[in-house]
Amino acid sequence: MINKQFTLAGRPVGRAIKDSDFDYKELDVRGIEESEVLLENLVIEFQPAQKGWMEQISNYVAPLEIGDVMRCGGIARVLDSKSDKFKKGDIVSGQTCWQTHPILKEDELEKIEDESMATKYLGALGSTGLTAYFGVTKVSKPKPGDTVVITGAAGGVGSVAGQIFKIAGCKVIGIAGSKEKCQMLLEEFGFDGAIDYKSEDINEALKELCPEGVNVLYDNVGGRILNDCLAHIALNARVTICGIISRHKTDNSNFGPENYANLIFKRATMEGFIVIDFMSEAGIARKKLKKWISEGKINCKEDMQEGFENAPSTLRRLFESKNKGKQLLRIAD
Repeated sequence: MINKQFTLAGRPVGRAIKDSDFDYKELDVRGIEESEVLLENLVIEFQPAQKGWMEQISNYVAPLEIGDVMRCGGIARVLDSKSDKFKKGDIVSGQTCWQTHPILKEDELEKIEDESMATKYLGALGSTGLTAYFGVTKVSKPKPGDTVVITGAAGGVGSVAGQIFKIAGCKVIGIAGSKEKCQMLLEEFGFDGAIDYKSEDINEALKELCPEGVNVLYDNVGGRILNDCLAHIALNARVTICGIISRHKTDNSNFGPENYANLIFKRATMEGFIVIDFMSEAGIARKKLKKWISEGKINCKEDMQEGFENAPSTLRRLFESKNKGKQLLRIAD
């Protein structure tokens, strides 16, 4: 049996990700040892944080070294097991990485009981959905009637966060990178308004859609879009910093918000967070997310690409404004 892998070969600091940042390898699969499980990777997930791991600027996770298999979460099928917790045929989730046949220890895996919801453990029920949930409930702390603006709104985190804000009784405006995505925000995710930053003037659009200012700004992008949005915050606004997708482009890599003084004038707060800060409450969050999904209050849109060989190009989709919902890649059925 052959294990196909993509390993890290370059650090895309201040530039776009290239195919040459990864090495493709094929290795013989070794025998498993006690408490280990041999897996067939089925679906892997992608998130903007992976670029930070590649650049080695993220200090909240273990360093990703040159030559390491590219890190990510995945859904896999058990092919062989020397663990009492898992048997052949089980569907599991874990950090399976960019490879076709990973071997993981039993304590690195979670069995998925409801296989019909398997891919949701990479999206709305995984770190993506938990990031959205905690970013809304623990940091943004919405109140009914709040006006909320979400940047990167059509991605996995932004789309789920917007729907949670709607459940909380807020007016939600999303900023995305195409007219098609904006239409999706309105029709599929129930947003109250949408702004295409590529074809519209963000400042004029925010004046029209948020005439009394923005009570909550949920930012996944940073850079110039964050700067424009800060000009429109309301008194006592909360600014939640969740991501910095704009760093993908060199002209945004060192761009900070010039309008930060508005935090003073509006007596606003700006707070960053990482999902691992709240993982002790992940079980409670998942129960609520499952309930909202079953009630039809959260639409878990997935952007499913195909083929292991397309892992590098699928990651780039996040930074090229191509993904619609949670970005996934199917490796096997």
